[in-house]
Amino acid sequence: MRINLSKRNIKDPFVVKVEELSGQNLLACYQCGKCSAGCPAVSEMDILPNQIIRYAQLGLKNELLQSKSIWICASCFTCNARCPKGINIAEIIEAIRQILLRKREDHVNLNKLSDAEKGDVPPIAIISNLRKFTS
Repeated sequence: MRINLSKRNIKDPFVVKVEELSGQNLLACYQCGKCSAGCPAVSEMDILPNQIIRYAQLGLKNELLQSKSIWICASCFTCNARCPKGINIAEIIEAIRQILLRKREDHVNLNKLSDAEKGDVPPIAIISNLRKFTS
């Protein structure tokens, strides 16, 4: 994978938003890898927790938003407990999830579901889906 790095990436509004939502300073991480070493879900991740931080530091938004790792993280806080800098890595991963969810890329279009498929969906999921458009 070829990555094009520039000052523009590092000062991207995405980086600012991740820091704002997480309340964390991304540049505090010095990539010791203790978060990844202790993560119980790391074997299923395509980007390791310390790499998630590095990608976020560098403004690699598309790579992060397409990663399955942000959804695999169980927010068990092992990474937070192991970080020698006190960075709350789970909050950074949650911030990245929130950015994606706020774009409503998780949205299921109810009009595209067949009646049989709608019958299989729990009613609360349909109600929740419709509520996204009421705020």
